[in-house]
Amino acid sequence: MRIVIWGLTVSSSWGNGHATLWRGLIRALAVDGHYVTFVERDVPWYRDTRDLHALPGGRLLLYRDWAEVLAVKRELLDADALIVTSYCPDARAAAALIAAEGRGTAIFYDLDTPVTLARLAAGEAVAYLPEDGLGLFDLVLSYTGGPALDALTTRLGARRALPLYGHVDPAAHRPVPPVAMFRGDLSYLGTFAADRQAAVEQLFVGPAARRPDRRFVLGGSSYPADFPWQPNIHFMDHVGPADHPAFFCSSRLTLNVTRRDMAAMGWCPSGRLFEAAACGAPIVSDDWDGLDRFFTPGEEILLADTADDVLAALDRDDTELRRIADAARARVLAEHSSAVRAREFVQRIERARRPASAAA
Repeated sequence: MRIVIWGLTVSSSWGNGHATLWRGLIRALAVDGHYVTFVERDVPWYRDTRDLHALPGGRLLLYRDWAEVLAVKRELLDADALIVTSYCPDARAAAALIAAEGRGTAIFYDLDTPVTLARLAAGEAVAYLPEDGLGLFDLVLSYTGGPALDALTTRLGARRALPLYGHVDPAAHRPVPPVAMFRGDLSYLGTFAADRQAAVEQLFVGPAARRPDRRFVLGGSSYPADFPWQPNIHFMDHVGPADHPAFFCSSRLTLNVTRRDMAAMGWCPSGRLFEAAACGAPIVSDDWDGLDRFFTPGEEILLADTADDVLAALDRDDTELRRIADAARARVLAEHSSAVRAREFVQRIERARRPASAAA
């Protein structure tokens, strides 16, 4: 199958969660014999932080002007599947082009469904959505399952909405020896987001303040100067994907905190959650509806609503934490790898393919 994706970015992992997910999925698709072209606008902030310059098993098409896309549109539009994603800066133009001239299955993949629906509920414009909704697509895929799928149908006119959850590439995220600069009792990896700041303060900063003898390690970009730093919080600005395994494997326990809209809607596991589990790190996470669909609480993951819950998790002995981590890693490799998700991806596309007469 030939697949063309108009997306936010695959070339830079800076400040976004899309790139790492696409890299794992595209690698797995290539192993299965599919060919992916990823079409990405070449914007300065990703150009300056680019950590992927060629797409193994596929093609990275960078453009600075939409005319460059139109110059090769026939080649792109003849693909078997034509995909537009959330936060693609030219999503509307790509959707219109696909609707007018595309021959393959038209797909919208919302990797940010809770944010999309929350903005619509607040009366805000969502620039990556076609003005007439999602009815022009043969299939709408959502990073979020559960009630979000009904909302995509009833509010945005999706004809068929199915989940395509996050995943992890075990070749990129695996157990590795600890690294001194990442060593800690509790780690947290995530870009700064105002809508999860309260939870980060409660579940990370709060425990750090109460355990000044413990080492807490925070990695991520865009943290403001007025973040409530503690003397025992050690900060790493933008930990790149290549360093994620060492980051996760260098602490006794790692924290997952979900963005507010994602947690409120549920059924939306972050890529970081699967990455940490694949690296064999014991995880303590905030709770949300549907989490038990991906990990069994108490056996594969620890849950925390308060700082006390995090401290109780930290107080567990190493043997118990290792047992939980090993169980989570086994679950991820069996159910949530990029290879598993790539097969689901292809199955969903094949089922949604337009009849030959409709595509002619």
